[in-house]
Amino acid sequence: MSNIRIEKLRSALKGKNLNSAVIFKPENMYYLCGYTGEGFILITENKIYIFTDFRYVEQAKKESPYCEIVEYKPGISPYSLLSKVLKENNIYNTGIEENIITLKNFEDLKQNLEGIEIGRIGGVVEKIRMIKDEEEIENIKTAQKIADMAFIYILDFIKPGISEKEIALELEFFIKKNGAEGLSFPTIVASGERASLPHGEPTERKLKTGDFVTLDFGAKFKHYCSDMTRTVFLGKPNEEQLKIYRIVREAQEKALEYIRPGVLGKDVDKVSRDIIESEGFGPNFGHGLGHGVGIEIHEEPRLSKLGEEELKPGMVITVEPGIYIENFGGVRIEDLVVVTEQGIKNLTKSSKDLIIL
Repeated sequence: MSNIRIEKLRSALKGKNLNSAVIFKPENMYYLCGYTGEGFILITENKIYIFTDFRYVEQAKKESPYCEIVEYKPGISPYSLLSKVLKENNIYNTGIEENIITLKNFEDLKQNLEGIEIGRIGGVVEKIRMIKDEEEIENIKTAQKIADMAFIYILDFIKPGISEKEIALELEFFIKKNGAEGLSFPTIVASGERASLPHGEPTERKLKTGDFVTLDFGAKFKHYCSDMTRTVFLGKPNEEQLKIYRIVREAQEKALEYIRPGVLGKDVDKVSRDIIESEGFGPNFGHGLGHGVGIEIHEEPRLSKLGEEELKPGMVITVEPGIYIENFGGVRIEDLVVVTEQGIKNLTKSSKDLIIL
């Protein structure tokens, strides 16, 4: 599959009048040639080079046997070797990921690539990555299966007196023990009034009866991420809590029903946002409805007010509306779905029925 990805990149480069590209972003290096070490790669019209140091040469050979390895030594700028390789191939322009390279590295690159025109390709590989192939979807599906298992498991662990940190640690242990490489991102556990924090980091706060408990977490399997959120209640919820939960669930389900090829991310966002705003909670939903998921936890496309990308089959996205009320708490419900020709396939199997512990 890497050959297909490389050809897509080469085609995109031709559209920018470039015949090579330097890739710095680790996720993009892995996506294009399977390499997971340090350094950078050069894609030309007919070759792929990995530039790295002694520590990763053997690894590069094993992970990317069809690539040529260029080893750089201490005290020598790797960009001088890059310049040499480009000129040996009669290449006098190249694209770089300008949104990844630091200013210091760019200055070093520019100094060493004298006589070689430098263009911008930031976001090109990420755009190719938006459409997942079958293997990628299977890896994400497995990652989400592990997360669903973790959610079922953690429900028996949650009780008054347990701290948010203890819940997060237990989730991480379960996820790793059941086949994941690790977490997709640092687990969010926000309870009680802290559930108003969309990205609330777990604290020593101990859960009490009457709390909202929002859990946002994911597993990583073969480099691919999952992402899910559920809000549960510790003890019987009050009327306001029930109302918020009902609104968020409706907003999420209507958005899921609307998703299909050809619609824009901003239009899906509007479906949920309109429902929440009609109930008077518009100011309490301050983030986008969702985002792409793959090798990175946050990828394109975006489901937000600014989401101009047209949804296509093979895209994997989250749908996660929420309502957050300061000093009171909040609710978020998130599913991970694949866009299909008919609509969606929901990879998240955990119940969205109101759960009272």
